[in-house]
Amino acid sequence: MPYFEHDDCSLHYEEYGRGAPVLLVHGLGSSCLDWEYQIPVLAARYRVIVVDVRGHGRSDKPRERYSIPGFSADIEALLEHVHLGPVHLVGLSMGGMIGFQLAVEQPQLLKSLTIVNSAPEVKVKSFDDFRQFAKRWLLARVFSMETIGKGLGKNLFPKPEQAELRQKIARRWAQNDKRAYLASFSAIVGWGVQEQLSRISCPTLIVTADRDYTPVALKETYTQLIPDARLVVIEDSRHASPLDQPAAFNQILLSFIDAQEKRSM
Repeated sequence: MPYFEHDDCSLHYEEYGRGAPVLLVHGLGSSCLDWEYQIPVLAARYRVIVVDVRGHGRSDKPRERYSIPGFSADIEALLEHVHLGPVHLVGLSMGGMIGFQLAVEQPQLLKSLTIVNSAPEVKVKSFDDFRQFAKRWLLARVFSMETIGKGLGKNLFPKPEQAELRQKIARRWAQNDKRAYLASFSAIVGWGVQEQLSRISCPTLIVTADRDYTPVALKETYTQLIPDARLVVIEDSRHASPLDQPAAFNQILLSFIDAQEKRSM
């Protein structure tokens, strides 16, 4: 299992396949394991790199403050470590935020950007926002990661036939380091680059589930702020679209990346 060092932190990553590089970045409390349904499909055509973000999976979990710009700097260091030019970056939830950060700060590193069930800012703008964030923080402080994982699984995968997914997410969530999880959660709240979206120069695909935590209308609004972006909605899906609707998601993602490769020839 390959690792690289950046800013006194050992970070785990994996590579599959050959061809143009595609980098997959997971969400809060997850790891590269969450791309299990995408890796084999993408690796048949592309060089796929998956990474455990600082504080997650098999990467180190330093006792420090985390930040989205810090996570983005780790990704930049990874690209340098594996000697990659511009990549097709795919980010889910917090991974999408990291993608947004990289796209506005280091646009030359991206060939394309795919944002999945995410947003370019997480700002506390109302009392209801404050209440929701405070509730999530308190739940993570009070309950074990295993208990939270079981609740999350029921929320993300409520159908009877999704029992295996519920169990899988509960097991994976239980492996989280609570301190690192809370530090990562704190990194998200208050972050934002929405005012800089016009700086994104690469083709951008916004993918949203019809039943994501935030409404489709929110994604429609920020998609219009990105020069070369379009929005695709996945039906009958929730926040973990790559897991609950892998076939639909893979088709959308491959079509987009294939199109960008053809444009660059």
